[in-house]
Amino acid sequence: MRNSDEGVATTGPGAAALSRRRVLHAGAAAAAGGALLVGTAGTAQAAPRGRTPVRARALVPGDRVRVVSPGGTPNPALMDRGIEILRGWGLEVELGQHVFTRYGYLAGTDAQRLADMNAAFGDPGVRAVFAARGGYGTQRIVDQVNVSALRRDPKVVVGFSDITSIHGRLWREIGLVSFYGPMVNWTDSRTGPESAEALRRSVMTTAPITINRDPTETAASVMVPGRATGRLLGGCLTLISTSLGAKDVPDFDDAILFFEDVDEAPYSYDRMLTELRRVGVLGRVAGVVIGQITNSVGQPGEWDAAAVLKDRLYDLGVPVLGGLRLGHGNGQLTVPLGARATIDAEAGTLTVEAGVR
Repeated sequence: MRNSDEGVATTGPGAAALSRRRVLHAGAAAAAGGALLVGTAGTAQAAPRGRTPVRARALVPGDRVRVVSPGGTPNPALMDRGIEILRGWGLEVELGQHVFTRYGYLAGTDAQRLADMNAAFGDPGVRAVFAARGGYGTQRIVDQVNVSALRRDPKVVVGFSDITSIHGRLWREIGLVSFYGPMVNWTDSRTGPESAEALRRSVMTTAPITINRDPTETAASVMVPGRATGRLLGGCLTLISTSLGAKDVPDFDDAILFFEDVDEAPYSYDRMLTELRRVGVLGRVAGVVIGQITNSVGQPGEWDAAAVLKDRLYDLGVPVLGGLRLGHGNGQLTVPLGARATIDAEAGTLTVEAGVR
């Protein structure tokens, strides 16, 4: 995943050199992985584990929402478009104090970004917190985020990419269902009307969400038949693998593991998934869903990303469903993380309970 992420899905083959892998340290790995087999999963029915999920109230017109920048600095013009969309739903949009601050490749110092996030979480008048954009930086402050404020007063929290760390911490600490979807740094060419409507429905209605496999996606051919039910947890694969052992990694036991990423070469997916195998994560999940594998460019004659995913996932003995429009690619949709989800791999569907009440 690249640090200069503006939510745009079009970069060249050299983009892998800008991978966030060069910025983040790899997580520690310890346990042995399994042998490579190509298998078919039967039916895996996973009981929900851990805490009872906490849901925020669905947003309604007139609600105040706050936009913060936990990672990189957004583009003012793209932000104007995202704010226009939110206001078009009747929401009152306000900005954190340091949204447009620039400190190196960060949106302000750690203290400034953390202060904006904690102020938003702690304000009883704010009903939702939207990330301005991703980039790099959330892992630097996630351990100091005041999650107890959301335990007392649950809010809608939206973001993807680098915001994976926030989602994981909120679920692990208080069981808050949060939303993996587009950020306010909005690009109409990537996230058009369908993306906007998917986000609106997710945070302003209590309807369940169904995502269908898109045959044009890179991972669409990755499929192990079967059905599985569990809590949908995960996010950007780079953030998951570089957080292993930290406070923002949820318990993936009996969960539906979701991952996506951008600007990672095929071998990098191999490395990250191998890491998840070695530490035992992939041996304990009920199923796997794969979002958008965007701008994955390898060397001629080597495996492409889909081949790597098949090699690393097909022997797990659980259903696997690839090709969902969730992540950094065009037409990005929204899903609630922490909500109960069911995958039907042969039907090509992921169905998730509402993330709000």
